[in-house]
Amino acid sequence: MKKSSAVIWLIALLALLAGGIYTAVYGLDENGAGSAKSIKQGLDLAGGVSITYQVVGEENPDKEDMADTIYKLQKRVEGYSTEAQVYSEGSDRINIEIPGVSDANAILEDLGKPGSLYFIRQTDEAGELNYGYGYSEDMTSVGYILTKSIDDLIASGDVVLTGTEVADAQAGATKDSMGNQQFVVSLNFTPEGTQKFADATQKAFDKGESIAIYYDGEIVSAPNVNEPILNGQAQISGDFTYEDADRLASTIRIGGLKLELEELRSNVVGAQLGQTAIETSLKAAAIGFAIVAVLMIVIYLLPGFASVVALGIYTVLVVTLLSGFDITLTLPGIAGIILSIGMAVDADVIIFARIREEIAAGAGVGQAIDTGFKKALSAIVDGNITTLIAALVLGIMGTGSVKGFAQTLGLGIVVSMFTALVITKLLIKSLYTLGLTSEKLYGRAKERKSVRFLSGRKVFFAISLIAIISGFVFMGVNKGSIGDILNYSMEFKGGTSTTVTFNEDLSLDKIDADVVPVINAAIGSGQVQCQKVQGTNEVIIKTRTLSVSEREAMNQALVDSFSVDKEKITAETISSTISSEMKRDAIIAVVVATICMLIYIWFRFKDIRFAASSVLALVHDVLVVLAFYAIAKVSVGNTFIACMLTIVGYSINATIVIFDRVRENLRTIRNKDSLEDMVNASINQTLSRSIFTSLTTFIMVASLFILGVTSIREFAMPLMVGIVCGTYSSVCLTGAMWFVFRTKIKAESK
Repeated sequence: MKKSSAVIWLIALLALLAGGIYTAVYGLDENGAGSAKSIKQGLDLAGGVSITYQVVGEENPDKEDMADTIYKLQKRVEGYSTEAQVYSEGSDRINIEIPGVSDANAILEDLGKPGSLYFIRQTDEAGELNYGYGYSEDMTSVGYILTKSIDDLIASGDVVLTGTEVADAQAGATKDSMGNQQFVVSLNFTPEGTQKFADATQKAFDKGESIAIYYDGEIVSAPNVNEPILNGQAQISGDFTYEDADRLASTIRIGGLKLELEELRSNVVGAQLGQTAIETSLKAAAIGFAIVAVLMIVIYLLPGFASVVALGIYTVLVVTLLSGFDITLTLPGIAGIILSIGMAVDADVIIFARIREEIAAGAGVGQAIDTGFKKALSAIVDGNITTLIAALVLGIMGTGSVKGFAQTLGLGIVVSMFTALVITKLLIKSLYTLGLTSEKLYGRAKERKSVRFLSGRKVFFAISLIAIISGFVFMGVNKGSIGDILNYSMEFKGGTSTTVTFNEDLSLDKIDADVVPVINAAIGSGQVQCQKVQGTNEVIIKTRTLSVSEREAMNQALVDSFSVDKEKITAETISSTISSEMKRDAIIAVVVATICMLIYIWFRFKDIRFAASSVLALVHDVLVVLAFYAIAKVSVGNTFIACMLTIVGYSINATIVIFDRVRENLRTIRNKDSLEDMVNASINQTLSRSIFTSLTTFIMVASLFILGVTSIREFAMPLMVGIVCGTYSSVCLTGAMWFVFRTKIKAESK
């Protein structure tokens, strides 16, 4: 690199940092696009729209039908936000809460009336039209209209199938016979629907007729049948824009509900957390960042300074991209970003350790920089791609908060690889070219006494086994004492929603400071969530499920403390916001992600024993943290899923770094060398990385734990345990497990 180029690169990168900070604070235009304030925020940070639907025609609908309807609505509203929540209220109501929006009417209009959808044949057996083209009843528009009532069509059998027999509907693009792109709606039917649709399309094709789709009082589409459709897959084409196709697909999906619903009420609700919670989290981020920056510069000198600049660029890029990709941000999401800042230095630490090793081996500084980046590349790429695979699978297969977490995780991985491999490298090479070439500015790896980790493998295995078994023992104890193996929060178990009208418009911070302690004293529980209904003095208070006496005690406490009108206090039992279907989807997504990671590691390392050891270490870390949840009785809510997924990503990344060094050393091992010595050497060579990355990540999370609100502490405390556990398993277990597999399982795989 020439000096002129180095100067240009330095100016460009510093300008990028300055521009990124400006954009993160002020945005790219007058509307603040790309700024932190333009990021879509979740219910906990900014509130949103709350809509309550009532089941039509059934006082006590079937629980399975309710669960099916809730799950399908959840999938529907994820189009607005991955953090949207759908749950039952009482026995025949369903609540939908969508964050980041404030116009309930617009949501209701777009969402439509969830209800019955029917596929209707064009003529009956006598040849009379069931629908035709004409004016609507109010004479304001022209289109397809029914010539008979829908009840008559159902009774006569002219409804060939219903929306419940549609498995899925998606908008997509295809090419017509002329090669032009056209937008279509692709339908997939259930097995029963496949047979019914096959019979109906055969008859319609023979007669040259169409089949109408009737929903919410009107015919939304009446496509011609060009051929019998026998395989359960159909396409609706026409003069569609993508928005038209997507709207029709959404209509068909929501029309497949087993229950018909009508809107009961809609409100704009405020944030669940006060401004104090956000401010303390941001303060924690600033303090943690400052500590990490000082440590990087003190320990890694000039490269450490370069990494701090790159870390600043990483942070502002993530903020801008969160806004650009319209990702909904919750308080756990903020915690996740803060955590990612600590983890983002990981790649830099790997690189800097390699540079110091090369200098210690006698290489000049310039050569050491080039070789250090080159040798660190495989560990960085393999570790991050393995975690990225998990993020992609979770993003595709997960629902709700799992999908939101995957989006944030994937974004952080891609940006951190870019800043480490591009920004940090350009900074270091530019500084070197401008004359900062002294070895003292970069450091030299020191000879340290090698720790024989594998010698203690039996002790390490025993410690891990005891920790995991203790977790299962405490789960059994919890089952007997509190009725559940873990301390499940209302997100998992449901609870009671109480609406209280206060005599004044209380701020959320005042509610947290004055009202919540009164509720806790009355019911003896720390699980309280409060939301304001905008434009009113009403506050929605969500707690664990309360008995009649507990409800009465809470109501009386509110009357005594705040002089509220007891007659205006209403309460309903609400279901969990994490349905059994969402739990199932999350478990399946994690299992598939684990299998995909195993396959990738097997492919890259050409030995399934590396993959098996990595996955075993991952399972170990999850089980140990689960044991901590059981023993400490930490509340298990939405943050539990994010915590476990974070630990999965953190654990696999740390393991890959050690295995990359084992793979490298394995190529140069000689017959007289001991395999055990080689594994010990590999662990020791990466030990500084393992310790320092864990330290920086721990510092960021600890700052959250010390300064954060209760919900953040419940997220941070298990994460700190997971970080320590992940470091322990990577250093003490993974190499030992691979060594055992290598010596006990002789046959090479792949």
